[in-house]
This record gives sequence, structure tokens and C-alpha cells, in this order.
Amino acid sequence: MAGKTNKGRDAGLVIVCRNARATFDFTIEDKLEAGLVLMGSEVKSLRARRADLDGAYASVEKGELLLHKLHIAPYEQAGIFGHETRRTRKLLAHKQEIEKLASKLALRGCTLVPLAVYFKDGRAKIELGLGWPKHKEDRREDLKKKAAARETRAALGAKRR
Repeated sequence: MAGKTNKGRDAGLVIVCRNARATFDFTIEDKLEAGLVLMGSEVKSLRARRADLDGAYASVEKGELLLHKLHIAPYEQAGIFGHETRRTRKLLAHKQEIEKLASKLALRGCTLVPLAVYFKDGRAKIELGLGWPKHKEDRREDLKKKAAARETRAALGAKRR
């Protein structure tokens, strides 16, 4: 057993949750990976995949990247040492990345949307998307494209039989 590490257990990417509505409601222009500053009970709850990105958003305030309204369910074994479920959490990113995001967020209508929470090599990460809200017409176009692609796949599948 000497010389073995725990790396194998945590190696790779373990997805905790995704924001399915994000790509439907927003046109994502750019993506950024950031680390999460968490309490121990939050990490335990995330490992049990008990999180929800519904209504979550990120912002740049006073040179810091913050995540608002991410729901991480309470960890039962934490007792009184648990965490607040929807508290504001600090995100870790390089200073230049934060400044670049702040300048883009200054544009009217631009939003920083969380796309996924995951563990990468044992560390909690979040993928943020920089984008603009889609209008109703844009959503209809996306639905038409998806329907056309579905029909094409069905036709090719029927042709193979």
C-alpha cells in the first residue's frame, strides 16, 4: 500500500449539476472556469450531488467574482456547524479574467450565468457563461433548428433499416 495516493478516486471530471435552461434562455458568447470557496459541509453536500443552479447568477463586485443564489442542500451530519443553503459564495479566478468580465458585464444586458458545477481533480469548480438573454424569436428559431435536426436523424434512421 505504500506509495499509493488517493488521486485515482478523484481524478477526472465529476459533474454535480447543470443549468439546462441557460442555453435555452441565453446566447452564450464566452465560457470561464472558476473555483468555488466552500465550507466543509458544502463540499460534502456537493459530493452527494445535492445542489441546484436554478436562479443562480454571478457578478463582479469590488474586484471580486461572486456567485449568488446557488442552492446547496444542508448536510445532515454537520449539525449546528452546517451552512446557509443560498448564501453568496466567492469564486476564484485570475485578476485579469475578472477585470475582463467586469468590462464586458458593463455592457447593457450582458449576464454571467452558471452553466455547471463539477469536481475536477478533486476540486469544486463552476463553469460560467457570459451571454445575453434570448428574445422570443430567437428561442423559436432554436426550436425550429432542433426539430429539423430531429427529423433528419429520424429519416436517416429509417433509411438504414
